[in-house]
Order: sequence, then C-alpha cells, then structure tokens
Amino acid sequence: MQQANFLKTGDRIRIVSPAGKVPRQKIEAGVELLQKEGFDIRWGEHVFDSHFQFASTDEQRLKDLQEALDDPDCKAIICSRGGYGAIRLVDQLDFSNFRKHPKWLVGFSDITILHAKIQQEGFCSIHGAMPGFYLREEQPTESFAELVKVLRGQAEAISVPAHNFNREGKGQGLLVGGNLSILYSLLGTPLQANTKGDILFIEDLSEYLYHLDRIMHSLKLAGKLEYLHGLVVGGFTEMKDNDSPFGQTAYEIIQASVQDYDYPVCFDFPAGHIERNLPLILGANYTLAVGENEAKLYR
Repeated sequence: MQQANFLKTGDRIRIVSPAGKVPRQKIEAGVELLQKEGFDIRWGEHVFDSHFQFASTDEQRLKDLQEALDDPDCKAIICSRGGYGAIRLVDQLDFSNFRKHPKWLVGFSDITILHAKIQQEGFCSIHGAMPGFYLREEQPTESFAELVKVLRGQAEAISVPAHNFNREGKGQGLLVGGNLSILYSLLGTPLQANTKGDILFIEDLSEYLYHLDRIMHSLKLAGKLEYLHGLVVGGFTEMKDNDSPFGQTAYEIIQASVQDYDYPVCFDFPAGHIERNLPLILGANYTLAVGENEAKLYR
C-alpha cells in the first residue's frame, strides 16, 4: 500500500471530530504538545460542537473531515476521539484530492471505520492514541512520544514479554485490523477486512464475553482467521459478564478460536483502550516473531 510522506517540523496537522463529542478540556492540552513539537495545528470548525452524542451533525462532521482530506498542505489528520459516528460519514467521503495529496490519519476505536476505508483506497494509516491520551499527570505519555516518532518516520520495533497463551512462530504480511467490534460490524460490507496472508491486530473495550465469543466464531465462519500470517491481540479491557458466567476470559475465548491454526499469535500487545497504546501503521508490511521469551512486531 502507498504511504503518505512522514512529517517534519512546520508541517500541518488538522484536528477533526468525526464521531463522538469531546469537551475542549479533554484534548486541548494534548494538542498543545503537538504544537510544541513544531507542528502547525489547524482545528476543524466543529471539533467542539455537540449534537446529542455526536460532535455536531453528520453534515458538519463530514464537512470538517472532507476539508481535512482535501487540504493539499495537510500532512496528517488526528481524530479528537472515537465514540460512535464515523460509519454515518464513510460512504460520503470523496478521496479524489486525498489521492493527489496523501496524508496520515490517526486514531483508534470507532476510527477503525476510517482506517478500513483508507486501506480500501490503497493507503496506510496509523492506529494510535488521540489527544486525550497524550498527557498523564501533566507529563507526556509514551503513547504520545511513540506516535510522534512514527509520524516523523522513526518507528521502532515493538517487543513484549512472552505470554502463556502465545503461539511461537514467525509470519510476514500487511498489518490490518483495529477495534474488533468494528471489524465484526463490517463483515458483509465493502469495507470488510481481507485478511488472507495478513497479520491481524484486534483490541476491544466493554464487550460482553458471550458477544466476544460470537464475534470470534463469526470471523472464523467468514474465513477471516484461517489464512492469517499472524494474530496480534491487544487490550481487551473492562470486559463484562452476565450473572450466569460465560466461563472463559477474553484471552481464553480468542485462544480457543484460533487453536486449529498454526500461525504465530501474540497476546497482551500494548495497543488499544489501554494506557500504553503504541502506534501501528495499518496497511504496512510487518513481521511478527513470537519466541519463547518475547514477541516482536517490526517493519
């Protein structure tokens, strides 16, 4: 897939809110960190607006996002937050100017919808932290620091300690995926992931365990798990159970879903709705090497 140029000091970044509403105080300090890195920040007109649970109406959110996609001087678009709402815009986006002037799109969670669309257009994007996650206790987070490195073309290999559920091996392929519930919702649509020969990354938040089991079985039935070259399992946080327990943890459900295959699997990868949410370039070629003592994902 094609990649936009990496950023240098002085390059323009646009902030947009394509999904849920976000209070100014939630992200303003994080965006200031981007300015301190020397980037030229431009705010979408409706970033802090509100329309029920959305950050302004569909038309207003679409306008901001389309303007960012069209801007020939913009080098990256960073979404203010996820939530819900990107799917209401995605089929109305025009990528004709984007193809002439590609740029990075950054976000996670509901922004998986936009990642899927950009990959369909043949471009890479960045699954990474959004401005509300750039500061903790008035200090820049690792998630922010690593995102800036990726934006500047200085991405490093990510190594994580071995996990009991890991399956050893080595695989290469395009990195695809994102939020698992979103990937599930796209099955049967033109935006569904084509995972054959790819490395799939998944993460999720606040799903019921029985529903996670349904999602994994649905992906298996749809042929999305069989021909992978690797599986990277990120954070599965605040998962929920019924009064009558499901009987397996999130990781146990996922492990059982891929036990019939032989590709490498890495659990507890630092990405998703977790404090350490390291950036990944979706659509790029990666190698996943899972060994006895550690797992490594690198380009």
